[in-house]
Amino acid sequence: MVPINTNGTRTPQGTRVVDALSAKDPSVRLRAAMAVGSTPDPGLLEALVERCAVEPDLFVRDTLSWALMRYSPEITLPRIRRELDSESTQARSQALHTLSKIGDKGAWDWITWDMLRDADDETARTAWRVAVSLVPEGEEKDLTDELVTQLGRGNRSLRLSLSRALADLGDVVEPALEKAAADPDPAVAEHAGATKLLLKTRQAALDAAAENAKRAVAQRAAAATADEAAGAMDR
Repeated sequence: MVPINTNGTRTPQGTRVVDALSAKDPSVRLRAAMAVGSTPDPGLLEALVERCAVEPDLFVRDTLSWALMRYSPEITLPRIRRELDSESTQARSQALHTLSKIGDKGAWDWITWDMLRDADDETARTAWRVAVSLVPEGEEKDLTDELVTQLGRGNRSLRLSLSRALADLGDVVEPALEKAAADPDPAVAEHAGATKLLLKTRQAALDAAAENAKRAVAQRAAAATADEAAGAMDR
């Protein structure tokens, strides 16, 4: 049933769902978001987006993002884009979070450098993650140059988030980190050094995984050869 009547008024079902999305009990709000995501209805898109901006519970917010992912990107993305200019920090942060979940590369052009420098730590943290996930091939260096301006910012948790974002960009970040490691600001230099270590550790783990995969393939090939030889001897 469509929750919006042809005359523009909301149906009783639509009204109940919207009321449930703002219920006092977070479990009720969670179930409402799951219900909308299970049967996406364009008439409830606005209610979902508006709830994202004010929902206090992390699990409910994630479910709201999941519900939005269940809609067609053609109608969801334009509405989410409007939230990126909101005066509400939570609205901006949650819109960015939802964009990261949708993963549409076309949204890259919506990510501005100002978002990466947002005064709200959570919004900036989310913008870093989204930018790294959406950056087009060939623009990684420009993104790196912008992200390193945030080195030394915030508490340990925020710095770790930035380090992970930079490490996800791969080897392209090494020159910028080398330069930042010599920064006269000790907070910047220390953060750059820690990020270099994380990048090196992550690369070592990837190399080890590749070697293990090669050995596994070689072992399977050797076992198959041995089986073929044993079969030939039996014939």
